[in-house]
Amino acid sequence: MPYRSEPHQTPQKSVDNFRGSYPQAADRSWRDVGAIGLHGDMTETSTTLRTAADTVLSRLVGAEPGAARLREDQWLAVEALVAHGRRTLVVQRTGWGKSAVYFVATALLRERGSGPTVIVSPLLALMRNQVEAAARAGIRARTINSSNTEEWGEIEAEVAAGEVDVLLVSPERLNNPDFRDQVLPKLAATTGLLVVDEAHCISDWGHDFRPDYRRLRTMLADLPSGVPVLATTATANARVTADVAEQLGTGATGADQDGALVLRGPLDRESLSLGVLRLPDAAHRLAWLADHLDTLPGSGIIYTLTVAAADEITAFLRQRGFTVASYSGKTENADRQAAEADLLANRVKALVATSALGMGFDKPDLGFVVHVGSPSSPIAYYQQVGRAGRGVDHAEVLLLPGREDEAIWRYFASLAFPPEEQVRRTLEVLAAADRPVSVPALEARVDLRRSRLEIMLKVLDVDGAVHRVRGGWTATGRPWAYDTDRYAWVARQRESEQQAMRDYATTTACRMEFLRRQLDDEQAAPCGRCDNCAGARFPLDVSAAALDAARAALGRPGVELEPRKMWPTGLEAIGVALKGRIPATEQAATGRALGRLSDIGWGNRLRPLFAEGAADQPVSPEAVDAVIQVLADWAKGPGGWASGAPDAPQRPVGVVGVASHRHRVLVDSLSSRIAEVGRMPLLGRVEYADDGDPGGVPRSNSAQRVRALHDAFVVPQELAAALQANPGPVLLVDDLSDTGWTLAVLARQLRRAGATAVFPLVLAVQG
Repeated sequence: MPYRSEPHQTPQKSVDNFRGSYPQAADRSWRDVGAIGLHGDMTETSTTLRTAADTVLSRLVGAEPGAARLREDQWLAVEALVAHGRRTLVVQRTGWGKSAVYFVATALLRERGSGPTVIVSPLLALMRNQVEAAARAGIRARTINSSNTEEWGEIEAEVAAGEVDVLLVSPERLNNPDFRDQVLPKLAATTGLLVVDEAHCISDWGHDFRPDYRRLRTMLADLPSGVPVLATTATANARVTADVAEQLGTGATGADQDGALVLRGPLDRESLSLGVLRLPDAAHRLAWLADHLDTLPGSGIIYTLTVAAADEITAFLRQRGFTVASYSGKTENADRQAAEADLLANRVKALVATSALGMGFDKPDLGFVVHVGSPSSPIAYYQQVGRAGRGVDHAEVLLLPGREDEAIWRYFASLAFPPEEQVRRTLEVLAAADRPVSVPALEARVDLRRSRLEIMLKVLDVDGAVHRVRGGWTATGRPWAYDTDRYAWVARQRESEQQAMRDYATTTACRMEFLRRQLDDEQAAPCGRCDNCAGARFPLDVSAAALDAARAALGRPGVELEPRKMWPTGLEAIGVALKGRIPATEQAATGRALGRLSDIGWGNRLRPLFAEGAADQPVSPEAVDAVIQVLADWAKGPGGWASGAPDAPQRPVGVVGVASHRHRVLVDSLSSRIAEVGRMPLLGRVEYADDGDPGGVPRSNSAQRVRALHDAFVVPQELAAALQANPGPVLLVDDLSDTGWTLAVLARQLRRAGATAVFPLVLAVQG
């Protein structure tokens, strides 16, 4: 069992490991540990409590009563929580048994009449695992998160009736108005133990900053005196550890007045063998998986950086005969649960997953973790690989970096906290409103994508500048300052983390030692197991058959483009007279793209065309041939004009290009080649209005984009005349589709000018 599979860590090691990286807290933890019996001066009460704790642990791991025994630091944490009501931070490697601490403490506290334990965790997969683990120990656990909304009322009633021992809550619930105002105060008043899982998220300096977690600072301050708090994480460096320990002391009284007890241990995982395989391209990486996946021990996880890559790899491996499943943020909840169950039961060789699976998956016998593409942070990387090898002697951890990785890092970095002018604009809009403003209504007035807007509002909410209520958001009127220095520091930290991942991939020194030093593990030393210490365990060669199959799979062109069917909310408020459903007579048809920029097939070939500063040049023969294949498949496929179906649309009567200052040569050459090969007339090009350039068109939220695009293009008289002379559908050719709004606006204009249908065709689609 994972709680007993490793030797006990002595308390002195825990303290010595922490001293130096955070000396003040280390000294304080040493005094605190002595106060609760470290030196063998245990009272009879403490001895009795230890026996009871080990009995609960035995139930938890399915052992005979008394057969399992808490590690020393596990026991110190449990005693601090149960006997002394302490606030405690546990920084220990994945698989050390942090969940055992809070389940054992919960059972003991509940026996003494305490209220339910509240666990705040961002990990849905881990929530499901923990509910099952709690049941083994006779602990009734329930969870409130986005996947079980239909059960919330029932669960809240059970909590109120005292029928729930553990309530697992996702951090997003803390910012829901009803939960925050009605449920959370009652929980804070009756909670017997508050657990903050993945506690590094509390810290602004943590690698996985989540604004919803910042609300915990308020909850910590509002807890009644003497309520114990446990914060746990596997990946906090010295600075994050210091920050979280300081915040745990917020509002603490009595036994907590000297600050939080910190128990930090070494982060080595002796079962993990790390390695890096630097392969020439995406096809070689897929071929390597096809040739060597069966040689990896047991079942495992193949991580990717994007949803598109997860889908591509899953499809390819299935084609090669492997039983694998895809798992991403776009996977339906029922399918996620089925995939988790299949991996737990070893019915699949691997889940091919994005970070949606993250570190929140508890499978002690996970035999391998492979990353096809490098995460941007060594701390995040260590979290993910830490899911492997918890209950087995040996697990393989392999990184297969790709040339697309840094482009993906840049994309996610672009989603950082917005510039000050956009934040101020949001505050101005809210301050001027006489009622709560919804996020869709804000989108019409603020130039931000919805995801960034929502994160920004959560930060402002915790800072006290705005407040979320039923119906939307309001301004509080409180002074608020844009923390330029902090945001700049975070940006520099991200750059430093990215450089560390480049260094990890190329280092000739011990890889485990490298990762441990990134986490300020003072006991870091060469592991003797990684490919640099012990030699490479896997060849780089791939078979010709697997490589040919991978190239064929990655070279298969064609991505469907779903048309926009509804105009964004709030356009009328900003002077655009469009709302509701786009009339069927003005919609674009379902279109096609050659590939996604985020995938590892055509994305790698197309991405250089759209890189900053890339030269505008004619479309390559290779791309033309692929586009022609896309058109042929499109025409003959379901609903295509050559499908032979009774309701098949008319064949396009001509080609229409789109004006472009950045890629004029590229779009014009593609349009003319399609017209030539398809033996259709090139009818003309949609031009910029007044020969202008909508370079100011925001690539942000839908309302702002439609506002800017609405008057940005015109159908020239010559093109309008050609449409009238050649009635029928047209192919609309452009370089890139990002949000889909350019194609929607242009389709509306072309259909109003006489086209009976508009079939969009682009080289690439963003995302």
